[in-house]
Amino acid sequence: MILTKLTIENYRNIASAVFEPGRELTVICGKNGQGKTNLLEAAWMLTGARSFRGARDAELVRDGTEYAVAEGSVEGGERENDIRIFIGGEPGARKTRTARVNGVAHGRAGNAAGTFTAVVFDPGHLSLVKGGPEGRRRFLDTALCQLYPGYVTLLRQYTRLVTQKNALLKQYFTTPDADGLLDVFDERLAKSGAELSRRRREYLAQIGPEAANTYREIAGGGETLMLRYEASCTDAADLARILRESRRRDTAAGFCTVGPHREDLSIFVDGREAKRFASQGQQRSAVLSLKLAEAAGARQITGEHPVMLLDDVLSELDETRQAYLLCRMSHRQIIVTACDASLFGRTGGKICRMENGVLSDG
Repeated sequence: MILTKLTIENYRNIASAVFEPGRELTVICGKNGQGKTNLLEAAWMLTGARSFRGARDAELVRDGTEYAVAEGSVEGGERENDIRIFIGGEPGARKTRTARVNGVAHGRAGNAAGTFTAVVFDPGHLSLVKGGPEGRRRFLDTALCQLYPGYVTLLRQYTRLVTQKNALLKQYFTTPDADGLLDVFDERLAKSGAELSRRRREYLAQIGPEAANTYREIAGGGETLMLRYEASCTDAADLARILRESRRRDTAAGFCTVGPHREDLSIFVDGREAKRFASQGQQRSAVLSLKLAEAAGARQITGEHPVMLLDDVLSELDETRQAYLLCRMSHRQIIVTACDASLFGRTGGKICRMENGVLSDG
């Protein structure tokens, strides 16, 4: 997968920019706060996913304007596609993201998932180890949405059902035949939820060995990494039983207390739970291993390397991890931000500069 051109309009602090990255390494350098990460984020938006920084859509639109656009030309699958992500809406209305692929409207941006595949790594991802389970579920779901477009529909369906069930649980004691309605919700949740859980487990089983091998290489063979998905069920029948048994607890709490929306990915270093015992260095190694395994998994499934988007990651890594990451940068397209391009030594590549939202060649 190659991003050949990215055109941006009214995106955060970038009024307009045309970015043509090299086919392997491209370094976007400049001082902090100039818009380097905004450019990288705009490239990420072509995947159809939400901002990797957790920003609301309205925050992506440049102050004083009503809309933002990220439009890219990408090569993949022996063809070139043009993707246009539009962020906007009527004045005063909630901003939304919509997509067009090769001129054809796709509706919500997520419907374009799979056209452009990328792996993003930014300092915030270091919370994958010590942060809450929501971030680890998002890591799995974001990867699966890119690799299997049907997963987007499945995830939306399950999320919508949980939202609707929670609304009913809040009104449980004042709703006629609430139990009958909950039975209907639970039947549908069991089917979609079990499938969601199964796909996450299978994906983790695929990338887990790669993550473990990568971690072993980074640690010089002295430590081990193990990943384990903490599933809520084994199949639809099992989830249906669990939902029935949690009914009293759910009605008391006013929300759905069990299911794939509460599952977690456990990370172990040398057999100990990383979120409790891992050092800062071990955390960084674990996250780096997960991200490189995600890229390897995408390569295995799609037959192509995803584009690597790396936001100021070298400054977060020690020399050993920097050297390891740099040696993995060949034969794929990598777009990286840095305050100092000299960190990349003799790796070569194209240099661009960003200053006050204005992009220029290095």
